[in-house]
Amino acid sequence: MSQEDTPIKPWGGRFSEATDAFVERFTASVSFDQRMYHQDINGSIAHATMLAKVGVLTTDEKQQIIEGLESIRKSIDAGEFAWSVQLEDVHMNIEAALTEKIGITGKKLHTGRSRNDQVATDIRLYVRDEIDVIAKELIRLQEGLLSVAQREADTIMPGFTHLQTAQPVTFGHHLLAWFEMLQRDYGRLMDCRKRVNQSPLGAAALAGTTYPIDRAYTAELLGFDQPTANSLDSVSDRDFAIEFCAFASILMTHLSRASEELVLWTSAQFDFIDLPDRFCTGSSIMPQKKNPDVPELVRGKTGRVNGQLISLLTLMKSQPLAYNKDNQEDKEPLFDALDTVRDCLRAFADMIPAITAKKENMYEAAKRGFSTATDLADYLVRKGIAFRDSHEIVGKSVAYGIETNKDLSEMTLEELQAFSTEISEDVFEVLTLEGSVAARDHIGGTAPNQVRAAVERAKATLIKP
Repeated sequence: MSQEDTPIKPWGGRFSEATDAFVERFTASVSFDQRMYHQDINGSIAHATMLAKVGVLTTDEKQQIIEGLESIRKSIDAGEFAWSVQLEDVHMNIEAALTEKIGITGKKLHTGRSRNDQVATDIRLYVRDEIDVIAKELIRLQEGLLSVAQREADTIMPGFTHLQTAQPVTFGHHLLAWFEMLQRDYGRLMDCRKRVNQSPLGAAALAGTTYPIDRAYTAELLGFDQPTANSLDSVSDRDFAIEFCAFASILMTHLSRASEELVLWTSAQFDFIDLPDRFCTGSSIMPQKKNPDVPELVRGKTGRVNGQLISLLTLMKSQPLAYNKDNQEDKEPLFDALDTVRDCLRAFADMIPAITAKKENMYEAAKRGFSTATDLADYLVRKGIAFRDSHEIVGKSVAYGIETNKDLSEMTLEELQAFSTEISEDVFEVLTLEGSVAARDHIGGTAPNQVRAAVERAKATLIKP
């Protein structure tokens, strides 16, 4: 008999009629939880190994189960496995296939566990595996940022507040700001991993089991740090999934901010950078267009990930202990957040090292907007003038510059001295863009040598997961 024709549920003993066909489809999760088959099989192998260790299974039974599960794994890998909606989920599909393959011994596998602790274990294993992939992509993106920051340590661009020209900075310094955001994100991800990496296996349905199980042993076999401490909590909470989505939302917010700047910088109005054609698309009607679709789409997907976080928070907010069917709704938002974050990081990690800075355009933009006005105020303070008075003097000189269409650096000494007699020939050393950025020569500053030093420090912090 094939799995698709199997009419009997593993839990059907107390039921007198078959499940309604619509309800069967409505309550099934196999269409989306089958992606956890590796984790489900690994968890079952660990459970069977432990049952043999404590004497609940014989060594021969354990071996039959393990060989049967590995055979099923190969069948799924090859795309030959027939998933059945009638069997509801990944767990019962695999268990039914195992029983069909090895007979009554397959029915012994579920001794001392429930689908409640089984699914909680599978999700944790799956999330842990995905976190490790995401961590690698995050580090790859950081490495790309560092390479460009080092390359562009001397490239001057305008720094903005309120999207208005504020002070000159270097492009490398700007990219290091993105790096710092991602560095905090990486820390959040690793903190999340610690709380994910605890084994609920052995909590059974909600109260534990009467069998002499060894939870520490199964935790060790599966690479968990330790077993969870309370059986009720083990099967019913999904805060580790919420925590991942919270990390994901913050990360995507950072990527969205970077995306917005990339979109601005590629526009004709800014024209600060160029993105390779492979990360852009064209218009079906306007032949001149080159659209920065990758950063635009990453920016858009931020809302999607934020939505998944809200879904999980709302899912859990009123659930009584212990497990409830509501928790079947945890997987699709979680899986979507995992997929989205991984793909966005991959796209960014591929794209960032390929950015070409248009240095002349950045430099010319930094010359506009009186970006060295603060440098002039600081210069006057060093001459003994109070900062508020210096602020007023510079404000008047800027107003004069607007009237005459001259930047501060383009004014003559006589013109500048009309606003303060304390100004002398050395003022032009601080009014140049190069002088301005070089003067910010401290940790966290935009001076080129500080940017290079920051890159080296950052490289030393990157830890491969």
